[in-house]
Amino acid sequence: MRDLVKEYITYMQVEKGLAARSLESYGHDLERLKEWAAAQRKSVESLTRKDLRGWIAQLSREGFSPASVSRAVSAARGFFRFLLLDGHIQKHPAEDLHTPQKMTRLPRFLTEEEIERLLAAPDVSTDEGLRDRAMLELMYATGLRVSEVVKLKRADVNLDAGLVSCYGKGSKERRVPIGKSASLWLQKYIGVSARAGRANNPYLFLNSSGAPMTRTQAWAIVKRYASRAGLERVSPHTLRHSFATHLLQRGADSRSVQALLGHSDISTTQIYTHITDRHMRATYDRHHPRAKASVKDEE
Repeated sequence: MRDLVKEYITYMQVEKGLAARSLESYGHDLERLKEWAAAQRKSVESLTRKDLRGWIAQLSREGFSPASVSRAVSAARGFFRFLLLDGHIQKHPAEDLHTPQKMTRLPRFLTEEEIERLLAAPDVSTDEGLRDRAMLELMYATGLRVSEVVKLKRADVNLDAGLVSCYGKGSKERRVPIGKSASLWLQKYIGVSARAGRANNPYLFLNSSGAPMTRTQAWAIVKRYASRAGLERVSPHTLRHSFATHLLQRGADSRSVQALLGHSDISTTQIYTHITDRHMRATYDRHHPRAKASVKDEE
């Protein structure tokens, strides 16, 4: 069988006059792509755009930096362009393939102990504090976006079934489980809200004037209690990141987390794999007795 990767590298050397180091980098990246394709039981020339997105996600899971992933995708673009011009393929699968930005930062998340401090911050002896505790519990229990939380209506929450229905990006509906803790605080809040004469308003979370809470108001509530709990750089999205990270750290599979978050593409969810991998690495380095043994230690 023809080695198309080798033919492309030769073409780049002869026709383009590429430097030896660049040729070596391109060769490594494309050989890695060829091996990945073989693992999927496909030839490299039969890969689709969807396949290449999976390859990018795999590179990220293996710890490649955004810059390295971008370089590999650049090599793939040139390779598939070569295959197209040479008549091996009819469509360019990598033409508009997106790559991670070079300065991509991992999402900030709270530890479980920090989450407990945040949830304990509201004064639940007041109606406002009870509302805020219920909202914080719900945000952490479901991973909902703040825009989804403020749009929730009472009818969207089924405490008996332990489910909440929400509408995410593109008005796509999804149903997310809520745990016992969030259900308990929601039940208390709904009861108090009804006794306060607000049962006629269909929205779940209301501000002090009885109107539906806005995104800005919800954001301010999270920031206020984070400050009270001694936590910095916390936003509603931090709770969403914490929700996803803690699930993965405790063994949830990425496909389930993808569905819970409402991500249309699994590659979006894979960013949390970086966090859990780093967490496991740090835990290993801290606690394994041989994690930091050097060669000298063995002599």
